[in-house]
Amino acid sequence: MATEFVAKDENVLKKVKAGKPPADCAVIGTWKLQSYVRERLSDGYRHNQFGDAPEGYIGYAADGRMYAIFTCCDRLKPRDVVPTDEESVELLATMVAYAGTFSIGDNVVVHHIDTSWNQAWTGTDQARYYALHGDTLTVTTVPYKSYRDGTMGRSILVWHRIR
Repeated sequence: MATEFVAKDENVLKKVKAGKPPADCAVIGTWKLQSYVRERLSDGYRHNQFGDAPEGYIGYAADGRMYAIFTCCDRLKPRDVVPTDEESVELLATMVAYAGTFSIGDNVVVHHIDTSWNQAWTGTDQARYYALHGDTLTVTTVPYKSYRDGTMGRSILVWHRIR
């Protein structure tokens, strides 16, 4: 992925509070991915970035740590335990995985990435907007240039709380 994805919207970063989340932080918990939609800014076109039934989880802990991992719904199954070079490329292109800490503000969360499937993300701050309605968490990225087609857009991920 290109480094254009790194979310550096200074206005968003100013809206979060550093340190551990408050005790009553509503996003604390484990969330299962329901949908992953990419929206192109130029015309509003939307498509399911990882298919109709992506798999994944995001977790926010009271100690301020977070993780996210999600994959395409129809991933390649390698022929052997050790994927070939071609299979490895395909597998990498159909997943996102990272972990770190997070800072939270009103409808804004910033993921401070310590480790990532894409080393270009490691050490970066990824800003997200969120909306919480009951057990549904919608997380929307700030606009970024797609590594797949080069267009500007945003990702909209819908998660359901695991109870």
